[in-house]
Amino acid sequence: MPHADEIWTGGTILTMDPANPLAEAMAVTDGKITAVGRASDVENLTGPGTTIHQLHGRFVMPGLVESHTHALWGACRTLFDIYVGFDASLTDLLDAVRERCRNNDPSEVVFGGPWRPAMRSEMGANPRELLDAISTEQTIVLHDASQHLLWCNSLALQRAGIGPDALDIPGGIIERDPATGAPNGILAETATAAARALVARSPDQLGQAVREAVRYFTSFGFTAFKEPMAFEEELRTYQAADECGDLSMHMAAHIVHSSPLGGDLVPYDEMDRLRRTYASENVRLNFAKLFLDGVAPGFTASFIEPYLAESGYDVASHDPDATLLIPPAELNDMLIQLDRRGFTVKMHAVGDNAIRKGLDAIAAARAANGPSNMRHEIAHSSFVSDADLSRFNSLNAVAEVSPKMWYPNPGTAIQKALLGTDRVEKNHRIADLLTAGAEVIFGSDWPAAAPDANPWTGLSGMLTRRSADPNFPGALAPNQAISLANALPIFTTNGARSLGMERETGSIQAGKWADFIVLKEDLPNTQPMDVAAIRPQQTYWKGRAVFEACA
Repeated sequence: MPHADEIWTGGTILTMDPANPLAEAMAVTDGKITAVGRASDVENLTGPGTTIHQLHGRFVMPGLVESHTHALWGACRTLFDIYVGFDASLTDLLDAVRERCRNNDPSEVVFGGPWRPAMRSEMGANPRELLDAISTEQTIVLHDASQHLLWCNSLALQRAGIGPDALDIPGGIIERDPATGAPNGILAETATAAARALVARSPDQLGQAVREAVRYFTSFGFTAFKEPMAFEEELRTYQAADECGDLSMHMAAHIVHSSPLGGDLVPYDEMDRLRRTYASENVRLNFAKLFLDGVAPGFTASFIEPYLAESGYDVASHDPDATLLIPPAELNDMLIQLDRRGFTVKMHAVGDNAIRKGLDAIAAARAANGPSNMRHEIAHSSFVSDADLSRFNSLNAVAEVSPKMWYPNPGTAIQKALLGTDRVEKNHRIADLLTAGAEVIFGSDWPAAAPDANPWTGLSGMLTRRSADPNFPGALAPNQAISLANALPIFTTNGARSLGMERETGSIQAGKWADFIVLKEDLPNTQPMDVAAIRPQQTYWKGRAVFEACA
């Protein structure tokens, strides 16, 4: 073999290769791994120009894969929006809005959040009035923690075309003043589309957002991610970043076919045009996105059994399919068409009824098209029914567990109030899914319903079903805790396979890209709760350092 460009030696390398699980050293040339094994063997590849990196006992493992993150949303939140955190009070949020209004150009939308459904009673019968008291001259749009609901002041409603006599919008909810019937400022799902459109990002802002997202993700050890909801603007931004060298990560983007934001379906030929036009070296676009339901706090997640009557839900008129965003027959046809065209489909599905309908659609595609390498995904897979656990394996479907709701957090109390403790104890049945043979991948869903994209708190939570945050004690469904050996593929090899890159990344093997991270902690011997505090010292992508922690 020729001499290596670089050699890492003197530590423990977890390869995620079953045939060679642990190694002492690895060699890299032209960004790809050329040898992995015993130090004495690998160091034989040392030549006059080889750089030797002494690990001094540190731990090396493959770079992580984030399978569901709205990277541009999240980075824009960091750079440009109001963000008070998921634990902030209503007063904290309103104070932040007031401060932004004082400093904002009136032509710019005051945007941010989050507010939480638990605040709803404090917001009163007409929440828009709280925002009007801050400003009637500035447009104010605030998103909730899930990003599926918006809270608008009167000017925002007016600019969105939602007047006092506004009609209901199919697939959405316009909350109304109980006395007058006029919109009260709270919008959900498709009803949010016009208000969202008020928040525009310039190309320069989006370029900044890509750089911030890459900085943020690589600091956690991610070397690849999937953007779960991409329109042409996002695709153009990612391609431009890749072509100018700002996208130092592998990525895929799921092109939207149906959206909860409203509007017509994106035609299949248009989706084909988008993937042809915007694919680039590190941007993969043979992926599509559908939304099957909404979220529990908005009563828009589709459940077989009704929400609790005590939550204010009309149990008597419960219809599991009423909250589906796509009728089942249409959904089946969509999966057949997208599968036939070579798109791997990610379907947002929170409630057990929506998950079942998604699996039914995959079954329809398999029946119509035969087996394929399209390993379609159920995004979130929050509440899988007993009857559907084994269907992931039989249909070669993927269960994405996202967001980080498998341990106590700010959303747990509201979920229990809406669904009951017994049902919440079946939230994210990771152990049951693995036992049933499902392939599982990890997504944070940042910044929607997750305060951060930190995979280490997510990994710790999988191992313990406990939060690293002492403000949220206890465990959530502790019987769903899994071992480190079962958890690590979720973040590495399974994630790489979901990108269609299992031959290129996800494990440390000769011939693959040198995508890896260096930790000071010996991960297998770290206490599960302590895993939450891990941060990489270095992240390498294609053999070059894309993140180095400050000394």
